[in-house]
Amino acid sequence: MDTVDINSDLGEGLGLWTMTDDDALLDVVSSANVACGFHAGDPSIMRRMCQSAVARGVTIGAHVSYPDLAGFGRRPMDIDPGELRDAVTYQIGALAAFAASAGTYVSYVKPHGALYNTMANDVVQAKAVVDGIVAVAELPMLGLPGSAALRIAAEAGLRPVAEAFIDRAYNADGSLVSRRLEGSVLHDVEVITARTVRMVRDGTVTTIDGIDIDVGAESLCVHGDTPGSVHIAAAVRAALEESGITVRSFM
Repeated sequence: MDTVDINSDLGEGLGLWTMTDDDALLDVVSSANVACGFHAGDPSIMRRMCQSAVARGVTIGAHVSYPDLAGFGRRPMDIDPGELRDAVTYQIGALAAFAASAGTYVSYVKPHGALYNTMANDVVQAKAVVDGIVAVAELPMLGLPGSAALRIAAEAGLRPVAEAFIDRAYNADGSLVSRRLEGSVLHDVEVITARTVRMVRDGTVTTIDGIDIDVGAESLCVHGDTPGSVHIAAAVRAALEESGITVRSFM
């Protein structure tokens, strides 16, 4: 690949509480996954994020989640499919209103945290999320390569966008290593940059067990809440561009 998108989960604060340096990350990424109030974010943050993204020419996506503010959306939930569908529609609609007020629109959807991981294999929850998206518009959806989520999105007529993670370790089956385990989140910038260039150039990554697997992806994610995320994102972008890879939104 000679082009790739870099996305980050942004707007993940609440009231006076902030988690990430959103503005600094917006200066680096090409797509912003904006929290929609269910795992983080609130109306004022959503408005501010849309305005800031527009000012920088960054594409806006809805970062939808389980209704789990207390757990930051990182706890799996046994939730009725209809309830999950409607929660997704609600979140996209809320962000769409703030995007419109900033003169733009929601361009894609990226599920968050436990929902994202569950959808990789759970066809019921994956379909519920896709149904929630379709109720609003035929928006592209990010997910793990080869996941049930992307297959079901494609079957529903949505554009499936394969995503790789620059700051997370992988299991041999292509899933992300649980955050409960040591080594699940990467911090060494030199290791991260070399690994990311290889993911884009060769479409492969070495798992936590030392096995090489395929991870061809249109978009790369750096988590805003990873310590040093701004430095990591900037270093990755610089390394990609030095390798002749153009960073731009997949839209």
